[in-house]
Amino acid sequence: MTKAANVFRSVFGGEPDGVWGAPGRVNLIGEHTDYNDGLVLPFALAERTEAALKLRADGLIRMCSAVVPNDILGIPTKELAPGWPAGWGSYIAGVPWALEIDVGFDVAIDSLVPVGAGLSSSAALICAVGLGLNDVLDLGHSRRELARRTRRTENEYVGAPTGGMDQIASLLGTEGHALLYDVQADTTEQIPFDPSAAGLKVLVVDTTVRHGHADGEYAERRADCEMAARQLGVQTLRDVAYADLDSALDHLENERLVKRARHVVTENQRVLDTTAALAADDWVAAGELLTAAHASIRDDFEASCTELDVAVAMLLESGSLGARMTGGGFGGAAIALVPADRTDEAAHTVRAVFADNGFAPPNIFSVVPSAGATRIE
Repeated sequence: MTKAANVFRSVFGGEPDGVWGAPGRVNLIGEHTDYNDGLVLPFALAERTEAALKLRADGLIRMCSAVVPNDILGIPTKELAPGWPAGWGSYIAGVPWALEIDVGFDVAIDSLVPVGAGLSSSAALICAVGLGLNDVLDLGHSRRELARRTRRTENEYVGAPTGGMDQIASLLGTEGHALLYDVQADTTEQIPFDPSAAGLKVLVVDTTVRHGHADGEYAERRADCEMAARQLGVQTLRDVAYADLDSALDHLENERLVKRARHVVTENQRVLDTTAALAADDWVAAGELLTAAHASIRDDFEASCTELDVAVAMLLESGSLGARMTGGGFGGAAIALVPADRTDEAAHTVRAVFADNGFAPPNIFSVVPSAGATRIE
């Protein structure tokens, strides 16, 4: 019996038509590349968002959440419009809009994905509701088509200029694998990813510094990338070959655009190199690539923050093979490949240094590559 189902019964009465769960994700490497038609290497988490859902015949959408108690929203489907309602309800209301269906339903939400930590809590919510509606209405959309439509929810209805990685990872992730996603080609490949077999854990340090994808910094970085592409005469920065990077940068008009383009092009290469390192079981090389990725996102993309930089530095000092921020940046979480017998030491060090600096206490936990979205009940 899921908590979402129990919340549904207590708020709406009766039984839901079903309960669906969709995971958050950790992006192992490939940051701010997805909306540049680039390469990413995320994996789905065990932590997920659950949606208990039941169709209604009166064209009303009612929603509630265990995460936001006592906040019950009701929206007539005929009034759906991008940006309304504001807040968490917009992510749910935007799903039927993106699916182009006119149907009412009751939905109760519960989630274990930390909000604002760069672990795609919003995509988990949208994908859980989207998969539920797809199933209960027998819409017949493939997982890839659901990913496309749920991305529309976030981009066009909510107004968050994210790429398509989050929805793909949530819907197509498999246990024990990372997902190599080539956005430009729209292809995916399951990459075996089992740190435990190498005596490692993936440790997440949620700094609790919160960000919002609809905020200005993320949109500004995307605009910088688009401007750099225009100046280089390409559709997106993915069209700039790594071997041609130096000559391409000479054609950009200012240092800010040089830095943005350099990050994206080198990050795409790091995704390829990390995939090759994992195939060769070279965890040291993979760790070094994660650390290089953090330096790039910090210095060239300028999307880190003090707490993230401190977390990465302490994780490395504690013996991690590599560490970097993950997610959109400007707050959120850092990840590290840590020897399993040193995870407690690493967590203690990070907590102590955060306390010494007067930072809020971080949430620290390990994650494993897990299955994608599915029906639970």
